[in-house]
Amino acid sequence: MSIEKVARLAGVSTATVSRVLNGYEGVRPATRDRVLAAIAASQYQPNLLARQLRTSQSRMLLVLVSNIINPFCSRVVRGIEAEAEAHGYHILLCNSDSQAQRESAYLTLLSGKVVDGVITMDAVSNLPGLRQMIGASPWVQCAEGNPEVAGSSVTIDNQQAAREAVAHLTRRGRRRIAMINGDPRYLYAQQREMGYRAALTAENLPWTGVEYANEVECEAGYAAMERLLARGEPPDAVFAVSDVLAVGAIHCARQHQLRIPEDIAVLGFDGLPWSAMLSPPLSTLEQPMHQLGVRSVQLLLQRIKEPHGPHVHEQLHCKLVVRASS
Repeated sequence: MSIEKVARLAGVSTATVSRVLNGYEGVRPATRDRVLAAIAASQYQPNLLARQLRTSQSRMLLVLVSNIINPFCSRVVRGIEAEAEAHGYHILLCNSDSQAQRESAYLTLLSGKVVDGVITMDAVSNLPGLRQMIGASPWVQCAEGNPEVAGSSVTIDNQQAAREAVAHLTRRGRRRIAMINGDPRYLYAQQREMGYRAALTAENLPWTGVEYANEVECEAGYAAMERLLARGEPPDAVFAVSDVLAVGAIHCARQHQLRIPEDIAVLGFDGLPWSAMLSPPLSTLEQPMHQLGVRSVQLLLQRIKEPHGPHVHEQLHCKLVVRASS
């Protein structure tokens, strides 16, 4: 089936079919639906290589994710994919595990024009190397954004979110507030710890306790909580930088016959949907995960359209959701 036959079947011009295939705006919704129905009915397969050679665009975006198993990452990627498809783009997802060699292999797709731009969710320690590999190609840092590295970004205010976490726990009368942090290679982990320590200082709370989890997994949260409870003076509250880590912390506390929140309060981070289904329901700092993905695509498409425009750095709002665990 040719594009001309699709046009005849839909009752439109070939130019209209081409605009629909390329995701251009200006096509009425009813006309677009008619064209898509004709494409589906005829099982038309566009020649993507020919279109790429003709337009110098692949309509593909590369997304580098450090750990797709992390439910936060997967929900952000869903936002990226939905927004990309709304603009006629598809995504190529790379689970990099923060390995430079793997990232380098995927980033060669930029120079080969296989993809038009890249969104990264990688550790800040890798950003200078990524910047060098990406060169002048369109790039957006999503969730993990450093304004000092050239490239647009969309993030949240991690320091402010951590301060809100500590302030909430102190309002509940907690005085020994611990933190289960993530991998310190990540900027979010560094910023949230800075916010945590600044808040303790502001509240005049000398007790501190920070344990690190090198993976965002329940087992890592459990192990970090074990180390906190082994202290001579254990915490009466824990702020975990991920809901997943908070689940591990809660399980560990219960293994030690501690009641939540009576003996120890627990506050998570991310606002994953199942956090409300735990027993007790988990208090959390809810990130706009879907919107982070959406805005990263919007900023990237803006960069593709205006390669020499200014870099944009945005911070989205993070919401404290108070439930029974704190």
